[in-house]
Amino acid sequence: MQRVGILNSAIAKVLADLGHTDTIVIADCGLPVPDGVVKIDLALRLGEPAFADVLAEVLKYMKVERATLATEMATRNGELQREVLALLGDVPHAVCPHEEFKARTRTAKAVIRTGENTPYANIILQSDCIF
Repeated sequence: MQRVGILNSAIAKVLADLGHTDTIVIADCGLPVPDGVVKIDLALRLGEPAFADVLAEVLKYMKVERATLATEMATRNGELQREVLALLGDVPHAVCPHEEFKARTRTAKAVIRTGENTPYANIILQSDCIF
């Protein structure tokens, strides 16, 4: 049994399998998951687990080169966006319209679905090289 790290075996495996520039998505409970993309469903009930909690934990174990948020998050969920940017620290980020964001999820290795029930609580994380 693993002593430290992410205990969810599906998330741990996805992170271990990532190569440079591969992407994963951490999503609220409403984001559609494209056909063919692995869905790791953590949603227990509305609001649990929270998006920011899951993001904070993943960021401990994933080297992120860049992040992408929906443009709409700034106006529709500004408080969460500020929290996300603080969690990202010096990781560069970009924004794009939500419809484009959803299209970009088609190439993700996995979508981690949280119980978050606030608008536009979604992020694409692009893996960096660890050497």
